[in-house]
Amino acid sequence: MESDHIKIIASNRKARHEYHISDEVEAGIVLVGTEVKSIREGGVNLKDSYADIKNGEVFLRQLHISPYKYAYYNNHDALRTRKLLLHRREINKLTVKINERGFTIVPLKIYFKNGKIKVQLGLAKGKKLYDKRNTIKDRDIKRDMDREKKNY
Repeated sequence: MESDHIKIIASNRKARHEYHISDEVEAGIVLVGTEVKSIREGGVNLKDSYADIKNGEVFLRQLHISPYKYAYYNNHDALRTRKLLLHRREINKLTVKINERGFTIVPLKIYFKNGKIKVQLGLAKGKKLYDKRNTIKDRDIKRDMDREKKNY
């Protein structure tokens, strides 16, 4: 079996800082032609985007895809709501978790996988301020240890 060719277009580093990610799922995304061309050029921003579930379907909101600069009259809306493609059992699993207090769905990265655009979603719960400080402290300690190990 041939390996999956993955090319990461954009990642949401802030989401890993702001949330505890408990589960991850891969989803397809419904796009129009100018959106695909704009994503190929890297014109996508995951900041402040989130997913929600309405009537058994998952939608990605506040995902900014820049208008394609060579499109004429049929360019897309940069912040339109986009439908995500998931299996029914995955949607049901996410729905159960979302109904628990404090969970939300955030996109972690957008990438090409075998020529198709995919979105990696994370089931997230917000971190408290002291959790964020501990994460930064642990990262700094690890960086210092790696630096000392390298110089030793």
